[in-house]
Amino acid sequence: MSYRAGKTILASTIAKKYSEELTSVTSKMATKPKLVGLLGNQDPAAKTYAEWTARTCESLGFQYELIQCPKENLEDEIYKCNQDDAVNGIMVYFPVYNDGQDQYLQQCVSIEKDVEGLNFKYVSNMYHNIRYLDAPENTKKSILPCTPLAMVKILEYLGVYNTLLPYGNRLFGKTITIVNRSEIVGRPLAALLANDGATVYSVDINNVQKFERGDGLQLKSHRVVDTEFELKDVAPKSDVIITGVPSSNYKFPLEYVKDGAVVINFSSEKNFDDRIKDIASLYVPSIGKVTIAMLLRNLLRLMNNKKPHSVEEI
Repeated sequence: MSYRAGKTILASTIAKKYSEELTSVTSKMATKPKLVGLLGNQDPAAKTYAEWTARTCESLGFQYELIQCPKENLEDEIYKCNQDDAVNGIMVYFPVYNDGQDQYLQQCVSIEKDVEGLNFKYVSNMYHNIRYLDAPENTKKSILPCTPLAMVKILEYLGVYNTLLPYGNRLFGKTITIVNRSEIVGRPLAALLANDGATVYSVDINNVQKFERGDGLQLKSHRVVDTEFELKDVAPKSDVIITGVPSSNYKFPLEYVKDGAVVINFSSEKNFDDRIKDIASLYVPSIGKVTIAMLLRNLLRLMNNKKPHSVEEI
């Protein structure tokens, strides 16, 4: 019988703490917070995800409503939800048009109900390492995109963040490769990790970009530079490898993973074959349950931003 030095960590294990926190808060509320999901595409995977989201919401003390409509009507449905006081949070299942129209739809969602953290203000704050909406009072937290935020929580759980260093510097000295540079996950994730001190190599089909915060432990927003590197140049020296390639045909080359690296896949597809368990020290094959916990956490924060102290802080 072969011995594997590494360990596979399931998202459900990581999410347990946050799920318990959410249930603790919602159990004390007279009215359950309401999340609306808007589905304007015919993707069966999106429908399955929506159904799973509904079950998760209900199990954690939230209301959930799925609105399905032709994509041409999606903008109108978003505005209706913006105006509905019974709706506390809105999420849209992307992609819809898979082009610039999707970015337009993201901005149609009210900033007060944007649980995914995709509003331009939230994205701008994230890229500039601004953590509050109302400086200098600092009572309203800026919302972070839920999937990148989930990744941060996973890295904290796995011990990649060095808790002996000050907050904001805890990835100092870490090298991370991310194979995905989408505007919803890959790029904001690279920025978040660079803002926490890591050197991040962001890989897509065109090139490799390097995200870093600057010299030493100075706390400032990240900077980005194009490089001449290829995946084979950056992955083997990385402490952490993160993939999010939405293709069943893609498999990350295992010869580029150094022994003992931390490996995380956030794609709905399996980006690694099972041999990764013989190489990685810690392997997280999917992150969905942590992502939905962060989305619901964002919903509660939005409620507090709108009406301070209306919801218990978590």
